[in-house]
Amino acid sequence: MHRRKFIKNAALVGTAMIGLHQFARAWDNEPKLDAVMPVLFVGHGSPMNAIEQNKFSDTWKELAKKLPAPKAIMVVSAHWETVGTKVTAMPHPTTIHDFGGFPQALHDAEYPAPGSPEMAKETATLLSKWEVHEDHSWGLDHGTWSILLPMYPEAKIPVYQMSLDVRKKPEEQFALAQDLYELRKRGVLIIGSGNIVHNLRMIQWNDTAYDWADAFNTTVKKIITSGDDYSKLIDYRNLENNKYAIPTPEHYLPLLYTLGLKTNKDTVSFFNDVTTNGSLAMTSLLIQSV
Repeated sequence: MHRRKFIKNAALVGTAMIGLHQFARAWDNEPKLDAVMPVLFVGHGSPMNAIEQNKFSDTWKELAKKLPAPKAIMVVSAHWETVGTKVTAMPHPTTIHDFGGFPQALHDAEYPAPGSPEMAKETATLLSKWEVHEDHSWGLDHGTWSILLPMYPEAKIPVYQMSLDVRKKPEEQFALAQDLYELRKRGVLIIGSGNIVHNLRMIQWNDTAYDWADAFNTTVKKIITSGDDYSKLIDYRNLENNKYAIPTPEHYLPLLYTLGLKTNKDTVSFFNDVTTNGSLAMTSLLIQSV
């Protein structure tokens, strides 16, 4: 919890490198989806993005309008780490305010989406070899609801979360994600929620970025766009500047879940592609079927 308190109200209103109009045009040039749901990695940044109108939340709103309607949403959030992999399975998950030092308006925000006990059970069954357990105590943390509140403000789509197992190696988490592909065919929108670069101890209150933060973000994007071999991203501890960009892994690992769901029939595009506040990358990506 102590790391989250470094985030302040003023954070993350940087200038996104892909504007809303550019993003809309980029989408219009892409094939439309029908049978297979897309997959997202969302740089969620400050919880204030949930209630502030800024370039990040505006892009999330526009994105939701373009996506096919999900039957359910499953989020792998940086803010739920457990021993063993778990999925929330309650019919009415609570809104978790897992942060401090923010305005009362943020603490008052609620996201009363229904849960999906049925899809949670299906997910656990699909991942039977990984011993996934149903959870009835967690809810929706801000890694989930802070992005879904702008995207789907009516909160009518069932939402459930999958945890990050602190015992699993990155390669195991990537392999687990690959076994989730069937959910894409069942209408589930899977979202990894974190940040490619996330170092709150080195945060700055401006829209610039450290050279190492920009360099690490660029390296990750180049690997993603160079092909389907993500071994260097899985073995991220050997990437230059990783000790600064990923001092702790929880915000980076959701990216591996997103990439694990990509097939050779998918394309990748980036949005909110900016590193801001010195040490925070808001860079996000959309994986969609061609």
